[in-house]
Amino acid sequence: MDLISAMEVSASGLSAQRTRLNIIAQNLANAQTTRTAAGGPYRRQITIFKAVPFVAHLKRAMDGPDYQAGRDPRRGVLVSSIEGDPSPFKKVYDPTHPDADKAGYVSYPNVNVVVEMTNLINASRSYEANVAVVSASKNMALKALEIAR
Repeated sequence: MDLISAMEVSASGLSAQRTRLNIIAQNLANAQTTRTAAGGPYRRQITIFKAVPFVAHLKRAMDGPDYQAGRDPRRGVLVSSIEGDPSPFKKVYDPTHPDADKAGYVSYPNVNVVVEMTNLINASRSYEANVAVVSASKNMALKALEIAR
């Protein structure tokens, strides 16, 4: 794996974690939203990642001349999909709430703020780790250029 490939893989990780951070922020912002445009409470969103192993890229490179190492954006990790969490909504008895059902219960989003904050810290640390890899790759490239002088 050359230095550019390492940066591409880390860049895909940065992009995926940025998407994850955006989804977590959206979940936190809607933690109390009882009515959406689609009707009903907000449903927590989950980011699903898909790994694209580097080995697959090496095989394609050896299979044909059409492959260009710097042109394939599918290296490292991709956001496969963003899906709704199927867990049930929280029911709270509040007959005065405008979104209460006939029994007086309000359905609140299935967003747990503690879980979301934990996920936020995890995504932030993953992002920082990918930044460190990009920085280390850059420093290695600069050192290689110094050797050539």
